[in-house]
Amino acid sequence: MARYEVNDKAVEQASRLIASRQYVLDSDWGQVQPRADDENTYLGKHSWDDYAAWHLGLTDGATDETKARYAFVYGDLRRVHRSALIACVYRASEWRHKGIELAAHNLLQELDAAAGITS
Repeated sequence: MARYEVNDKAVEQASRLIASRQYVLDSDWGQVQPRADDENTYLGKHSWDDYAAWHLGLTDGATDETKARYAFVYGDLRRVHRSALIACVYRASEWRHKGIELAAHNLLQELDAAAGITS
């Protein structure tokens, strides 16, 4: 099983996006998550650092500037999706990636507070 470290730059970017209300509260993550062609288009216009900032996890041992290096995408490459953060929490907890799980959980709490979701 792959091991991941938390991508602090991604956590910081997600937090900034949430603070500036760049998020989607209701979406079907299975339908809106970036596909390979979306990622390739994004990489054609942005740097690998920009791409990396959309992923909460960095795969241990994978080479930088390869898609294999980046995991746990939390948005559609424009906005944070609440459903993506929930998916990150679920998948990370399922596979016991505690650091990623907690980072995604904390971002989900930030988003809910910013959106006024209280219960």
